Amino acid sequence: MTRTRTPRWMLIAALVALTLIAAVASLLYGPVDLSVARLIVAAGGHGDAIATTILFDLRLPRTLLALIVGAALGLSGAALQGYLRNPLAEPSVLGTSNAAALGGVAALYFGFAQMHPAALPLLAIGGALLSLALLFALAGRSESPLTLILAGIAVGTLAVAGTSLALNLSPNPFAAMEIMTWLLGSLENRSFQHVWIALPCVVIGMTMLLWNGRALDALTLGEDAAQALGVDIRRMRLRLLVGTAIAVGGAVAVSGAIGFIGLIVPHLIRPLTDRSPSAILLPSAIGGAALLTLADIGVRIIPTTNELKLGVVTAFLGVPVFLVHLMREKRLW
Repeated sequence: MTRTRTPRWMLIAALVALTLIAAVASLLYGPVDLSVARLIVAAGGHGDAIATTILFDLRLPRTLLALIVGAALGLSGAALQGYLRNPLAEPSVLGTSNAAALGGVAALYFGFAQMHPAALPLLAIGGALLSLALLFALAGRSESPLTLILAGIAVGTLAVAGTSLALNLSPNPFAAMEIMTWLLGSLENRSFQHVWIALPCVVIGMTMLLWNGRALDALTLGEDAAQALGVDIRRMRLRLLVGTAIAVGGAVAVSGAIGFIGLIVPHLIRPLTDRSPSAILLPSAIGGAALLTLADIGVRIIPTTNELKLGVVTAFLGVPVFLVHLMREKRLW
């Protein structure tokens, strides 16, 4: 007997509708609001120059990136929580996000980002893949989730130390400010070039993660039972980790470090499903796209002297999730 609270098709349809509403709102609202009529005319190529510039040069790339990055982070968090069987798992648990951020910081620190626009994204993706190699070297052949978490903590701590070192040795305050601004995470002033950098990585990574749905379901019965059902644990782990590294590396490469989406979204989705890992994967991807898009709208419309950084807003969103989980654990004690 299943425990499904909401039919899967209804849940996905509702999330898709929410995502579409968020995407349209992202195109409409900002420092300069556009009416629906003005947006439609501009989209058709017959609008005024200001509306056309706002739509195609500012709003549309930013909206697409919010959807792409949010989907990658939401799906990665759901997949890692299913594999590690830890409700607080997210990409930073394996050090992937921190290592990708370190790659971006290296591009800024050594001036590669000024030499070529693609340098920062490439180094961020390279950092994520390098962290994966280091993770395998530390974890070895062990298939224990605990070993993987401990190795990930070591990799993440090393990446954070490297980032702190770069800040400490910054040649001037302006260089340190540039690094800190990027680390806070933002989709401001992004172009279609960033979309084409992130999209292939996210598509490849998400495909590899979605491939693991049935294997993650079998893993809930235990590793021995999963192997008895024909699941190759090592291959599944390889697909999951490589998929996470590629997807998160591509996302961090264009957005900077944005945390907590991978933690929040699966927690919001899980009560609406039968709680099996495969049932959470696709809804988490769609929900992550919607949540990050809504958060990005928030940073634009909240009245502040300087636009809030997206990573700051998502960090505040993550606090209630930790508190709810803490209260639930206290009740179990």
